Amino acid sequence: MHADIDRVLITTEEIQAKVHELSQQIRRDYAKTNGELLLVGVLKGCVMFIVDLARAIDLPLALDFIAISSYGKSTESTGIVRLIKDLETDIGGRHVLIVEDIIDSGLTLAYLRSHLVRRNPASLRICALLNKPERRTADVAVDYQGFDIPNEFVVGYGLDYSERYRNLEYIGVLKPEIYMQHAE
Repeated sequence: MHADIDRVLITTEEIQAKVHELSQQIRRDYAKTNGELLLVGVLKGCVMFIVDLARAIDLPLALDFIAISSYGKSTESTGIVRLIKDLETDIGGRHVLIVEDIIDSGLTLAYLRSHLVRRNPASLRICALLNKPERRTADVAVDYQGFDIPNEFVVGYGLDYSERYRNLEYIGVLKPEIYMQHAE
């Protein structure tokens, strides 16, 4: 696995420091709300991030997950968003924080935000660990953001290529020959 990585973009230590920083901002912002915070994780990429973030937020909270797809087996978004798994929780009147691993074009997140806002949450905010500003085609406001990254194909800490590399503790740039050989 490690041999497939061109270079480490964000170290484990940098990730954990950012998770702590984001958790403190979230705790401050939600400390005075009535009711617990609901973290909505976007599967599957958010899993490592949402677990670490939830453990670092010292507030009552609940977790739920939604699965949407715009990638299929490609390295780029198709632009067509499909809902694969919906929430099990009624979010009406709840304070909801969408937790996303990476924002690329923003199309998936824009779809998700509009999908959830129709359910009348008390508040709806977005937290993303990674952001690729060069790739943005949809205007989506991110309330809590980790790192801006270049337009490179990254894996690790939940991010995958063909369901591999999610378990890397760092975020690395995948060697192009790894995903180019499958594109042919």
